[in-house]
Amino acid sequence: MPSSYTWLEYFTWSKQYGDIIHVEVLGKHMLILNSLEAAVELCQKRSHAYSDRPLMAMVELMGWDINLGTMPYGPLWRKHRRSFHRSFGGSTIKSYVSLQTREVRRMMRRLLSTPEDFFQHIRLTFAATFMQVTYGIEVKGPDDRYVIAVEGGVRGFAEAAVPGAYFVDTIPILKYLPVWFPGATFVRKAQEWRKQLHVFLNEPFVVVKNGMASGTAVSSVCRTALEKVSGSGEDEFITKNTCAMAFAAGSNTTVSTIQAFFLAMVLHPEIQTKAQEQIDNVVGRDRLPDFADRVRLPYVEAIVKETFRWQPVLPMGVAHQTTADDEYKGYHIPKGATVMVNAWSILNDETAYSDPFTYNPERFLNDGQIDRNVRDPEVAAFGFGRRICPGRHIAVDGAFITIASILAAFDISHTIDEYGNRIEVEVRMTPGLLSYPEPFKCSIQPRSGAIPSMIQQSIDGDFQD
Repeated sequence: MPSSYTWLEYFTWSKQYGDIIHVEVLGKHMLILNSLEAAVELCQKRSHAYSDRPLMAMVELMGWDINLGTMPYGPLWRKHRRSFHRSFGGSTIKSYVSLQTREVRRMMRRLLSTPEDFFQHIRLTFAATFMQVTYGIEVKGPDDRYVIAVEGGVRGFAEAAVPGAYFVDTIPILKYLPVWFPGATFVRKAQEWRKQLHVFLNEPFVVVKNGMASGTAVSSVCRTALEKVSGSGEDEFITKNTCAMAFAAGSNTTVSTIQAFFLAMVLHPEIQTKAQEQIDNVVGRDRLPDFADRVRLPYVEAIVKETFRWQPVLPMGVAHQTTADDEYKGYHIPKGATVMVNAWSILNDETAYSDPFTYNPERFLNDGQIDRNVRDPEVAAFGFGRRICPGRHIAVDGAFITIASILAAFDISHTIDEYGNRIEVEVRMTPGLLSYPEPFKCSIQPRSGAIPSMIQQSIDGDFQD
């Protein structure tokens, strides 16, 4: 079994063994699906038998078994899913569009003063957006208690949620080992990650509840949800979990996409130039883009799609588990088998995307408009069937407004060293459940002298910062 960058190894295996790979480890069956056809047939069309999640003892030790994404399929999962759709559904979340835009503008202001910290600025932007939307709490900076907790907690979850990453997942009884026991390092790790979870799971929720009791709670998803629940302990438990996991996911997933966008612009200045020309023609040079401009910016939309395709944040998705025996193309798939979908393989399928390893937004265009005949990366980037990411529309919207705004205001290019030589960058992604670009350097410069005042005016005038 490969231990890191599993999506690349399974992609290579699929060229030799076919799109369905079966692996057996200590009597446990694992199926890796490397094609859209197999993923749709099993995880979508037969989702009644493929929607469970495998037991992950390390995730349970961390307290992350409350996560909608890894929760076992059943009544409690369905209640959490309904709660998420009520709280973060399309009509509800659209009311927070201006807030989403405001945080992007604030990020742009930070880029003006410390462009070298762009990785940190991106993370802070999405954490601040989702903390404000979810709880109505304003994040002040990268050292914010909730930001530190959610980044540490998600980092631990991304490490622990990879099947086979910890031996305790194979022998769950090991989770009862005391922390002092030799070799129980994983227990100490789990305890630390559990502490971080409890910070952003409980504390913001208490802030909202106390604010409601005193009449000072500002508008937020959490407040609205609590106003509608019956008051039962289970309703509050589900609302608390839903809000915390939305904050965790929103603060960390699209971050990878935006970091990959910066990397792509450094490597492909000609693409950046074409996008900026379209923005200048449609929006002009005296204001910044907003969501109303989206339908008239197909080249920018194509960049969003290509970035999701080029470097998916969840290259192997989250593992499914079968709840019944099944047959597919002559294969017997036993009940309890772990099923992994290699999203990276699907998004680099040369039958769907010519020259798939090249970053090329124009693959999604035909006569200057989005070509609906080209496979949309969303079919694989956000999961399948009943386990598809319920926040996918929020992620795509956030990527659009961020990318469009950055392109309108900044030129992204290679950094020049003290000797006048260009510092090259390489495409290097981190391993794990969530994959991010490795840190790299780039130059981020305002496109004109008017940009700083334009950014500040957009914050002062539109959002009264």
